[in-house]
Amino acid sequence: MTYDPTNVFARILRKEIPAQLLHEDEHCIAFRDAAPQAPAHFLVIPRRPIARLADAGPGDTALLGHLLQTAAALARRLGLADGGFRVVVNSGAGAGQSVFHLHVHVLGGRDFGWPPG
Repeated sequence: MTYDPTNVFARILRKEIPAQLLHEDEHCIAFRDAAPQAPAHFLVIPRRPIARLADAGPGDTALLGHLLQTAAALARRLGLADGGFRVVVNSGAGAGQSVFHLHVHVLGGRDFGWPPG
């Protein structure tokens, strides 16, 4: 899939749109979701322009690991680790992805059912 540099997350990365930043480093940023689906809901996105998980390649292995490590560290920092949290990556419109910049959802602060919706 072709990456669109005008998507909302690319604009957040460029600081054209404000976001409640929780973390920022050379590989990714994390910020609170604007439409939270749980008491705690934040996103971790790479700085590298990858439209969806299905577009990540072998050279992205370390970056993908970094996104998950960042998600876990933030979940611990926000007090979600003991009660549990959910990590979701939607890849493609059929899976519910609406912004085509790879992003990891981290949700917590309530119980979740299985299977997810």
